[in-house]
Amino acid sequence: MGRTIARLVLQVFCAALVFSGGMWALQGAGVLDWPENSFMLAKREWALYGLITLLIGALLLWAAERIRR
Repeated sequence: MGRTIARLVLQVFCAALVFSGGMWALQGAGVLDWPENSFMLAKREWALYGLITLLIGALLLWAAERIRR
């Protein structure tokens, strides 16, 4: 039971990383212009930070799935 809860918490955290990283990458690339006053809009470094965050979240999510096996 404890392992199941830990895996679920890890999956939720990883999903949040993937979602936020995707938003940062899209804002940094200038694709997502929301919110209008965001300091990340059309800034390449935020596209890179977002991509890195998304990849870390995806790798951790993959690892969380392997815990089940």
